[in-house]
Amino acid sequence: MWLADLQKPTLKSAICFIHKSKESIAVVVIVDNLEPPYVNLIDIEAIDQKLQIRSRFKSLSMASDFSLATYAPGAPITGERNLNLDLQEQIPKPYLARALVAVDQSHPNGTEGRDHHNLSVLQQHVAFFDRNKDGIIYPWETYQGFRAIGCGVFLSLTAGFLINFLLGYSTQPGWIPSPLLPIYIKNIHKCKHGSDSETYDTEGRFDPAKFDAIFSKYAKTYSDALTGDELHTMLGANRNLTDFIGRVIASAEWRLLYSLAKDERGVLQREAIRGLFDGSLFELLAEKRKRE
Repeated sequence: MWLADLQKPTLKSAICFIHKSKESIAVVVIVDNLEPPYVNLIDIEAIDQKLQIRSRFKSLSMASDFSLATYAPGAPITGERNLNLDLQEQIPKPYLARALVAVDQSHPNGTEGRDHHNLSVLQQHVAFFDRNKDGIIYPWETYQGFRAIGCGVFLSLTAGFLINFLLGYSTQPGWIPSPLLPIYIKNIHKCKHGSDSETYDTEGRFDPAKFDAIFSKYAKTYSDALTGDELHTMLGANRNLTDFIGRVIASAEWRLLYSLAKDERGVLQREAIRGLFDGSLFELLAEKRKRE
């Protein structure tokens, strides 16, 4: 039963409340001369793919303050790529970028039992490839790191040269380039490229809201995982105008991650992606390869 189904004479005044959860939306309508209040439960999962109404209902739930709306009817894309309106209830201060840990709903304090060594999350991401832990990554160390996580010889050789060639100079403390192509971890924030998810900020912190948006916007099949097609959609959506280099790097990073960390269903789990950002995934992949 909807408002349109009620007899017109009874609609002298009506108040609508919307309560939302991950699985459903409860619409409570209080109408004059109608007792008790009418409640309609809408199964989102059954109709989300066809009507794409999840973000519209969530935005309507904040209709009392349009300054908080996340859906603009004149921009349909804002209804297709949703934001998690409950994130502040799930993570303390999700707008605050974390310097030392990669947090989400399941890991409010970051990866459990992992020592951050006072490195930024971006520095932790690359520290796995610093094989001798001297703060500098040389091409042969990049090669060794790629081999350790299960990449083939050719891919590891290519990565060892290209990554250090493209990133090394930006991290060097001086102007004269080194023929050894070192990457200085302390300056890795200077290598942040465009056309990415923006989960790292320009100083290498981890932004929980940007990380969560990966899933609220693009994870349509599973709430906490990306399929190959959804990953492709995300890469296309993140492209910045004229940013050819950033597009290539982002595509290579995410497609390599997908090939290494997808599960038996062929999807990339949220935990694998979070582990990529703080580098803990590399340690897990290396341990798995040793056991095999």
